[in-house]
Amino acid sequence: MQIDGLTKSFGDLVLLENVSLGISEGDRVGLIARNGSGKTTLLNIIMGIEDHDSGSITFRNDLQTGYLSQDPQFAPGITVGGVCGESAEMVRILTQLKITDLNQPVEQLSGGQRKRLALAKVLSDHPQFLILDEPTNHLDLEMVEWLEGYLGRGNSTLLMVTHDRYFLDRVCNRIVEMADRTLYTYKGNYAYYLEKRQERINAQNVLVERANNLLRTELDWMRRQPQARGHKSRSRIEAFYELEQRAKQRHEQQALRLQMKSTYIGNKIFEAHHVSKSFPPRSETDRERIILNDYNYVFARYEKMGIVGPNGTGKSTFLKMLLGQIAPDQGRFDIGETVRFGYYSQEGLQFDDSKKVIDIVRDIAEYVQMSDGSRLSATQFLQQFLFSPEKQYSYVYKLSGGEKRRLYLCTILMRSPNFLILDEPTNDLDIVTLNVLEEYLQNFGGCVIVVSHDRYFMDKVVDHLLVFKGQGELQDYPGNYSDWREWKRLKDEEAAEASAPKVTTPTTANEKPRTEKAPKLTFKEKMELAALEEDLPRLENEKQQLEAEMSSGTLSGQELVEKGQRMQAIIDEIDTKEMRWLELSEKQ
Repeated sequence: MQIDGLTKSFGDLVLLENVSLGISEGDRVGLIARNGSGKTTLLNIIMGIEDHDSGSITFRNDLQTGYLSQDPQFAPGITVGGVCGESAEMVRILTQLKITDLNQPVEQLSGGQRKRLALAKVLSDHPQFLILDEPTNHLDLEMVEWLEGYLGRGNSTLLMVTHDRYFLDRVCNRIVEMADRTLYTYKGNYAYYLEKRQERINAQNVLVERANNLLRTELDWMRRQPQARGHKSRSRIEAFYELEQRAKQRHEQQALRLQMKSTYIGNKIFEAHHVSKSFPPRSETDRERIILNDYNYVFARYEKMGIVGPNGTGKSTFLKMLLGQIAPDQGRFDIGETVRFGYYSQEGLQFDDSKKVIDIVRDIAEYVQMSDGSRLSATQFLQQFLFSPEKQYSYVYKLSGGEKRRLYLCTILMRSPNFLILDEPTNDLDIVTLNVLEEYLQNFGGCVIVVSHDRYFMDKVVDHLLVFKGQGELQDYPGNYSDWREWKRLKDEEAAEASAPKVTTPTTANEKPRTEKAPKLTFKEKMELAALEEDLPRLENEKQQLEAEMSSGTLSGQELVEKGQRMQAIIDEIDTKEMRWLELSEKQ
């Protein structure tokens, strides 16, 4: 696929301006950006669902494309089996995705089940080009890892939007970031993108700082020369306004400063005493669903618990029982007197779409108390959550799904809770917001329970796991998700080895064990590797020298532009040579 000169705007809001992007066979592209930047819009434009202002999109002839939308739609009255048709492959994938009743009408499925049904349909068609919008949303951890492996083994070309950073790291070989109305491409996985993106921002910030210094000089000249504006200095005045635009650029991501004050929390948080809960069978072929069976637990002060497990094992039910929204069949939860819950639920987005964003916050409080004793107005508080003044006075119905999630999070935290219960908080949040929310939770002066399928998020936030295995079986594991996953893998291997039959093969006394020989470098490749090991340090030195020159403040505007262009060329060359060096080093 080739995109050339694409521009898309909604009134005065320009999402993309004259952008180009090429995707070749075998590319696995992850598209990332802040919420509201237009990721879904770009996918819809590619699929012909939305129009664009200018530019062209060209596909290879006879290309079979599969598209998973964020909100899949199905024909009225159709059943799960009707969507499947006669595809045995689709039924197999559906089983992997925990949908087994082929006679169930699609209207009866939850939003998450409809998303999984659409995913199964797209995968079963085996398209050459897969376009996926948030494929991991509504998948539990087991299913996310299954999809990760499925896409990793396949040979489809991928373009996908996802905020699952481990998924991006393990599946993608290119990252495309939407920012500043354009697209930035990085040839590598998510970890590589983070490193190279920072280099780009550092280089651009040098230019912006230089532009700010020049702007101060030009501004002084503009104020002192009112008579010169009408004739011979017109070009310099126009250059001033161009310079002003450059100085206004913000290449550093704005940080969400989530420093809301949390109320005091005592030593007693909650205690579970012999709690049991189950649901009766939903059909003759179904069985009783046990959530908890004589569960006992004493929750500690400042504890940060992660809850994981397959869908349907009762994770959300457990949270609602703790909050008193669902009563246990037996036993009780004792909640400490000082506990003040803040509950972020999956179903919590119940805003009045006809209201403005600022009014949603003002309905809760005109001012928000911060941890340092200061107070922020509703407007200042929303700016901390990346809602610009224009967004604040926009209507809720105009927000993207991720922006609504961010607003919902804002309304939870501004009430100063001391015990946060977060049910799938990572769905639809962009990576910038996730990073800051993670940092906030790490430093949160209270208790946290979080249910999430985002493994990266869980690894950074929680200090132990409660694993729901189904039918009332729970495991409390001291560690984060990756710790538990590695422990489980080792246990599974031990169990497999213990149950495997012992097979011995006779060998002769002189027989030596065979070993597979690794491929060796050719003479030409050895020479290429040696040249790369000389070139890379030289390029790094030149890059450092350019950085010093560009930040010295002694260069003219033209020299600064030339140095900036050379800097970008060097960064691109280092990227290419590093990738080739890695390939040759691994082969060696």
